[in-house]
Amino acid sequence: MAVEVLSPFVVIGRLRAAGCVFAEDEAELLLATAEDPAELAAMVERRASGLPLEHVLGWAGFHGLRVAVDPGVFVPRRRTEFLVQQALALTDSTAPVVVVDLCCGSGALGAALASALPNAELHAADIDPAAVRCARRNLAPLGGHVYEGDLFAPLPPSLRGRVSILAANVPYVPSDEVGLLPAEAREHEPLVALDGGSDGLDVMRRVALEAPHWLAPGGTLLVETSERQVPGALEAMSAGGLRATLVTSQELYANVVTGARD
Repeated sequence: MAVEVLSPFVVIGRLRAAGCVFAEDEAELLLATAEDPAELAAMVERRASGLPLEHVLGWAGFHGLRVAVDPGVFVPRRRTEFLVQQALALTDSTAPVVVVDLCCGSGALGAALASALPNAELHAADIDPAAVRCARRNLAPLGGHVYEGDLFAPLPPSLRGRVSILAANVPYVPSDEVGLLPAEAREHEPLVALDGGSDGLDVMRRVALEAPHWLAPGGTLLVETSERQVPGALEAMSAGGLRATLVTSQELYANVVTGARD
């Protein structure tokens, strides 16, 4: 049976019909990634059915990198690049530095930081086995170590008091609002990467309370949160004994709360 050869015009039309807002951009990526007409047709069908583009492609663009993203793994958001920028602004790119990517998902944050910090010692952890497998693919070439478990529990004890940058992209969607997320997230990303508890800050509070035991003097915890959660996030940092600061990006609609250990 002959495979239909899809022209760019047809691909765009099918994506538009499926409700893809950026159909032209997505079509360009699909056409560039597919190795033959059969693969292209299958990719277009998967995308039109509602699968996130990054899961269809098998990768996401993040901070200038192409990060592998397996099916069922949290897709890194562009706004999270702002957290990377803030972390790099706190770090001497030429000095040895210990970086931990907590709730790492695909490992996108760790990959971006390690790529910009050639002397970084990189560690990452996630509770989701699929995320851990994906992160290992992304971070092993950078010398990173990835552990499976709940927050700090799987990290080597030798890291206590040594971490300069603790990037924790914790889940922060309030439980009763998860159902309001776009279908791509609700249906294809793990709930554990989205649901942050009753007010969205449960996991962040746990991280902020334990972070001082892992941070080096002068080390910093960085988390992303929503605008309305900023007061609670700042309070959580202070409750953990950290010096709390807020930085925002209107362009990326991003809010990053940092907590520094004195």
